[in-house]
Amino acid sequence: MIVTSYNSKKLAKKVARRLNVPFIGIKQQSFPDGEMHLQYNKHSLAKHVIIIESFQPDPNETLLRLCLMAKGARQHGAKKITLVAPYLGFMRQDKVFRTGDVQSNVVMGQMLSSFIDKIITIDPHLHRVRSLKEVFACKTTCLSANDTLARYIKRKFKRPVIIGPDWESYQWAEDIAGQIGCDSTVLEKTRYSGRKVSSKLLKPVDLRGKDCIIVDDIISTGHTMLEAMKKARGARSVHAIGVHGLFVEDALKKMSKFDSVLCTNTIEHENSKINVSELIAQCFL
Repeated sequence: MIVTSYNSKKLAKKVARRLNVPFIGIKQQSFPDGEMHLQYNKHSLAKHVIIIESFQPDPNETLLRLCLMAKGARQHGAKKITLVAPYLGFMRQDKVFRTGDVQSNVVMGQMLSSFIDKIITIDPHLHRVRSLKEVFACKTTCLSANDTLARYIKRKFKRPVIIGPDWESYQWAEDIAGQIGCDSTVLEKTRYSGRKVSSKLLKPVDLRGKDCIIVDDIISTGHTMLEAMKKARGARSVHAIGVHGLFVEDALKKMSKFDSVLCTNTIEHENSKINVSELIAQCFL
């Protein structure tokens, strides 16, 4: 049985159809004092409940809602609870950067591990933390959207070149390009001072007449993509593709000069054109 509330309803329904299992929603209201009230629309749930819920929008409320949903599923008969968080929040605060900071990734991990048996997510923010096992006490599975992105790019673009906008994104760019059989490179930044930074393509590639695809895991403000676009001169077209599209601070408006801005449906948005439901469903077949 698949359960969701608001953030991933379309994706959850697609996964349920692929698995041919029941899909149910949950009703959210508020008590007069503002406290959250959740209600399943069934009195008895399946033994294995799969909650599919992204952490966007409203990540703070989503974290609380997930804890209540998981506990409620136990109260209504679930023996095993798997959380599929297509986009996993609270992963950027993965160390104490400044005195007084709260390292929120471990707090989030401890909260969810108290209520669920397993978490599955797609391309989480793993930089200083190298594994989900450092965050969660329950079982974990980390999926990659690379195959899904590669199939989409190969189908939609005739002469692609893949660019990673920074060194951390090169793992996606190189792998996707290898699957497609096209060139890839990454932007290397050199910082001379607090304000002066230069960037260049680490490996020169011929962009003339090509479809330049700038690929990253997260498109947030769009700034990283815009900086990479400056190095795509001569390309026939320039496209931005991300796994997770947050699009904060008018990012899409800022990125209007791109020929297209696309992402997967780990976060539901009008630009979420690349479907990861098959990737998720494969975990349960």
